[in-house]
Amino acid sequence: MKRTLILALAGVVALSCSARELDRLDGAKLAAYGGNDGDSFKTLHNGKEQIIRLYYVDCPETRATTEADNRRVREQARHFGLSDKNQIFRYGKAATAFTQKQLSKPFTVHTAYADALGRSKGGRVYGFVTTADGKDLAALLVENGYARAYGFRRALPDGTPQKEAAARLTDKETVAALKRKGIWAQTDPDRLVELRAASRLEEAELNAIDTPAHTGILKINTATEDELQTINGVGPATARRIVELRPFKNADDLGRLPRLPAKTKTNIIERVAF
Repeated sequence: MKRTLILALAGVVALSCSARELDRLDGAKLAAYGGNDGDSFKTLHNGKEQIIRLYYVDCPETRATTEADNRRVREQARHFGLSDKNQIFRYGKAATAFTQKQLSKPFTVHTAYADALGRSKGGRVYGFVTTADGKDLAALLVENGYARAYGFRRALPDGTPQKEAAARLTDKETVAALKRKGIWAQTDPDRLVELRAASRLEEAELNAIDTPAHTGILKINTATEDELQTINGVGPATARRIVELRPFKNADDLGRLPRLPAKTKTNIIERVAF
């Protein structure tokens, strides 16, 4: 079955979420949780626990337990120009420690409670986090080389439009790379072009594969990434984006998926129930 691996090597552009107003949660604290990492962590505010997934950024993974995870780690390594994927895990742990340090004092969360799904028990929601000294955590992660500009977006709490906010963060990523901050210190500049070309080659190869497995109807709002990839034309990146943007109410809702080919959209509609 044909798969398409859509990789945005300088940062993925995801659609902004709904226009629901952001709630401001002052005095939030970092809660102990084994699943905490650089861009996703459990918070405690007024006695209520909530897992927050940061908008705009993607930190290196800390582990890989599925084939989809392995593909994701491979893609991250190529983005950062790394030959050794174990560097992803190393800097994933460093990003986790960096976030824990930044959130050692009470902080502010802005969230509209948009579902970020993922594998965390109890679910998680997208949010912006401002540290005790008034700095945006996502920007700090990118500036210090612990994350890339990538992922789900919306206007910032201060009203900055998502397009401008994304552009600024992408520029911060470029500066971090030039300064060889964090994970960028491990980048092999002589192989960066080659490694990113390998991602494009993998995309083409996956697109040429035809594996006629799993032809049944899938529930789009509960299917796993691996299950979604059994749909003709849906590769790892598209499957992940579907998971990030769920729930989908109907076929028209698929328009929220950026740059989705018409044929792939038709294939999805034929294979899923909403």
